[in-house]
Amino acid sequence: MEISGKIAIVTGAGAGIGAAVARRLAAGGARVVIADLDADSAAKVAESIGSAAIAVGGDVADEKVIQNLIDRAEDAFGPVDLYVANAGIGGGPGLESTDEQWSASIEINVLAHVRAARLLVPRWVERGAGYFMSTASAAGLLTQIGSAPYSVTKHAAVGFAEWLSITYGDKGVRVSCLCPMGVDTRLLHGDLIPGDAAAELAVKAVTTAGAVLTPEQVAESVIEGIDAERFLILPHPEVLKMYRHKGSDYDRWLEGMRRFQAALQG
Repeated sequence: MEISGKIAIVTGAGAGIGAAVARRLAAGGARVVIADLDADSAAKVAESIGSAAIAVGGDVADEKVIQNLIDRAEDAFGPVDLYVANAGIGGGPGLESTDEQWSASIEINVLAHVRAARLLVPRWVERGAGYFMSTASAAGLLTQIGSAPYSVTKHAAVGFAEWLSITYGDKGVRVSCLCPMGVDTRLLHGDLIPGDAAAELAVKAVTTAGAVLTPEQVAESVIEGIDAERFLILPHPEVLKMYRHKGSDYDRWLEGMRRFQAALQG
């Protein structure tokens, strides 16, 4: 998809990957709605972009907020062409994660995607064109040592994106799923698992597995992936090799991950 002239909504765009993607879309000629729970951060990003962007605060797991994003985009720019479901949270550690932590992770990492698609996909099918991009994680293809809610919900995000592509790919709806490893964002610096020893293990697993990229580097991969209409967008190419190893011998891969975890804990 050529991004010039397109209307996009980017969630979780007050900082990190979302902000970088929004700026890159605008630089490529798109007009963008900057959505974030932190309305002030969203406003600052929109201000840095200029007239090609507006900011909207709110919880993007709430269907009413998503509808408001769509309405604001249409009022300011026109029908939405691209929805970037980027907002995400870490959640809790392992079995001790609370029901509240699980629920929060499921809401923002999975159901926010489902609710946005529910509102937009029928319109895109009618128009014959539309693009849904979800930010999952390499954890959605592999796993996340240290955090069960993050690993499980990111797997679910990949699964939902796959289902969307299979179900609507022949009806004009394109789907991409972004699955990076380490990115220099707040999630990597304390927000993955708040205040828990598992957080150190989780971050160590990510930073040991590969390079930590800047949000801007990831944004470039996103634009390239959308331009090519590629389903998996992998800013860390080695993730594909790891994923293939996992699929070729699951038991061996699990054994290797246990060894990796033990080395990190040692």
